[in-house]
Amino acid sequence: MLNYKKYQRVPVVYMPEREWPNKEIQKAPIWCSVDLRDGNQALVEPMVVEEKIEMFSMLVKLGFKEIEVGFPSASQIEYDFLRQLVDRALIPDDVTVQVLVQCRKELIERTFEALQGIKRAIVHIYNSTSTLQRDVVFHMNKEEIKQIAITGAELVKKYTEAFDGEIILEYSPESFTGTELPYALEVCSAVQDVWQPTPDKKIIFNLPSTVEMTTPNVYADQIEWMHKHFKNRDSIILSVHPHNDRGTGVASAELALLAGADRVEGTLFGNGERTGNVDIVNIAYNMFSQGIDPELNLEHINEIIEVYERCCKIPVHIRHPYAGKLVFTAFSGSHQDAINKGMTAMKERGDGVWAVPYLPIDPVDIGREYEPVVRINSQSGKGGVAFVMDTYFGFKLPKGMHREFADVIQAIAERQGEVAPDQIMENFREQYLERKQPYHFLRCRYTDIDDKDTHVALEFEDHDSLVTNEAEGNGPIDAVKNALEAKIGRNVKVLDYSEHALQSGSMAQAAAYIHLMDMDSGKVTYGVGISSNITRASIRALFCAVNRLSETL
Repeated sequence: MLNYKKYQRVPVVYMPEREWPNKEIQKAPIWCSVDLRDGNQALVEPMVVEEKIEMFSMLVKLGFKEIEVGFPSASQIEYDFLRQLVDRALIPDDVTVQVLVQCRKELIERTFEALQGIKRAIVHIYNSTSTLQRDVVFHMNKEEIKQIAITGAELVKKYTEAFDGEIILEYSPESFTGTELPYALEVCSAVQDVWQPTPDKKIIFNLPSTVEMTTPNVYADQIEWMHKHFKNRDSIILSVHPHNDRGTGVASAELALLAGADRVEGTLFGNGERTGNVDIVNIAYNMFSQGIDPELNLEHINEIIEVYERCCKIPVHIRHPYAGKLVFTAFSGSHQDAINKGMTAMKERGDGVWAVPYLPIDPVDIGREYEPVVRINSQSGKGGVAFVMDTYFGFKLPKGMHREFADVIQAIAERQGEVAPDQIMENFREQYLERKQPYHFLRCRYTDIDDKDTHVALEFEDHDSLVTNEAEGNGPIDAVKNALEAKIGRNVKVLDYSEHALQSGSMAQAAAYIHLMDMDSGKVTYGVGISSNITRASIRALFCAVNRLSETL
């Protein structure tokens, strides 16, 4: 049995006056990508300079205006990367680079050396403030820990005075989620007193969920408490940096936005230490699905994945929200049927509003294709097969025919697994369009006798022998049926008939479907025929159905 008693419940925030549960996300936050720092340091094989430059260029293309480029005082490759960005003029005027540095003089001095030539940068200082780290890592009291933050802010301010450009200070009380709220506020306020921000020159206070310790609602309470207790709140950008230890990083970030956060730091697809950072792509698409402009250029998810996987050497999971290869697929028959009906209803409605069961967004909007929407395997049902035939090939199978053809595909799926659309179409041709034995229709001449009756002269092959016959009936199909019955000695009845155009234009073809019953045996089946002439398509459908009945008798 799991020894659950060795763990203690993390304290919650007593905050009956909380307001965030009654709020909604209205707009995108300030996004800051930390792929090149937090994400990169978590890679088994960290990116080299050229890979970092490629990733930086993609982040700029995606519309990130704040990008944390690394820890230039920590290693030569980090330093060289930042200098490459400067020397090659790769930083657009509307993009602010961010650098991380500990609150130590020599490291801050080295950081400012790396920043020379940059017009605007965020210098991000931090120190851990949690009760646990104060006790077991630093062996310092609250005043000593606070002094580290004050010293860091003073050093940044000193070097900023001699810096030819704009410096924005960001301070993170690392392990904020394990820090007493009044103490976290005390440390931040001490940094604020040093920096003296104004509404025109704000300071960034980043309150990270460095390690997810409890449920997202508690993080939201912590953020709202800080949001309400900061002095001169209009001089502060409140930022969050959630990790994903409990698998709720996205939820924590979204609730934090409700609680007063202005800014979100995260990575593409959630790469980062342990279980990762919050996934900015996930949050942005969540907003998009609610009709909110995410203010990022995420229209081509496959291109983003390609660069990410090449630079990070990490595959995007096939079930990753929005980005995974299978997230816009449906194997379940009931899901496939609902998607099919939803697509049809949306087309009929014509109001441009996306509302399709099981598909929260239109895959086309993010550069995905409808092709992989429905996948057919042994768990699929009649609705999925019908959807493939309609979406891929234009055949709108009558509802009664869905089960008949789905049973054919089901048998194949049970033998081999997934059945591709082309294989489904191949079997449709074999079962219906090319079903020409034992009776093969050749030609037919028909003449209207009056408004009701038609005379036909029919030619067909019966087991490869030529047969001709003439008959009359209530329209061409009935007359052909009578001519056919007289020669093959079978009594059949047309139960249903439907038709539709397969494609538009001068080369348009029609598809006809006939539901036929053998009156002697009671067996029923469908026949399908296609032709540029609707009558010929109908006759072919009749012969197809008769041939299918012949096989089952």
